[in-house]
Amino acid sequence: MTPDRRNAEAARLFETVPVAREEASAGSSVLRALRVVDAVAAAGDGVTAKAIARRLGSPLPTIYRVLATLVEEGYLVRMQDVRGYGLGYRVAALHRVLTAQVAPHPAVVAILQELHSEARAAAYLATFRDVDVVISHVEQCGAHPGPGLRAGEPVPAHATAGGKVLLASLDPSRLTGVVAHGGLERSTRRTLSDRRALDRELMRIRSAGAAVEVEEHERGVAGIAVPVRGPGGDTAAAIGVVVARSDFAARRWDLEDAVRVAAVRASRALVVAPSAAHVP
Repeated sequence: MTPDRRNAEAARLFETVPVAREEASAGSSVLRALRVVDAVAAAGDGVTAKAIARRLGSPLPTIYRVLATLVEEGYLVRMQDVRGYGLGYRVAALHRVLTAQVAPHPAVVAILQELHSEARAAAYLATFRDVDVVISHVEQCGAHPGPGLRAGEPVPAHATAGGKVLLASLDPSRLTGVVAHGGLERSTRRTLSDRRALDRELMRIRSAGAAVEVEEHERGVAGIAVPVRGPGGDTAAAIGVVVARSDFAARRWDLEDAVRVAAVRASRALVVAPSAAHVP
């Protein structure tokens, strides 16, 4: 190798090493900042820098620098009264953006509101967001709550009626990918955690056109869901209700009737406005 070529190789080497170190350092800084936000969320308003440093096992000066940046960017707030930190309002803004991105068309929201009122049950719409099943919208109240159902948040597809409806709509290869991504973890002792048992359940759902959950996602909760069809007849979403398990057996068929009627109406809304399953 000629001297000029050696010099060129050396120059390239010394150019790439700082970049790699800088990228690694940036990655560590981002991870540290995210962990600080998580620590503040877990501790609640008023947590001190010292408490965060102890929790994360990080040097206090480092934590102070991270906190200052997060406060400046709006992810945390410095609380003067208690001399500590709390979650910032930018976190709430991000959640609003996410829920707006997965929210259904107002016509579908109105259908869910009527279903909630008429069925006397928490009513929800579930959709796929890539390989995750997320709650697009939920209508609930103190008398008819929907435990574990929060708009914009994922739910275990194999443990919820709406999720199972969506799984049942997939072709075998995509089903395998979605199940591999989410896993089959138990939420309760009744959760289907065996792939063969899940496949048998999905066959029943395809045949019946409806999915049932009984304490599979939340203890003391049962529900039913059916598909919402898109303009081409494919499953675009799942609409469902949940009630107390103690009420479910006596109301099961009435609930199914109400959900099926709502699903037909929502499907018609999709024919009129194909983006009605959620607003892009």
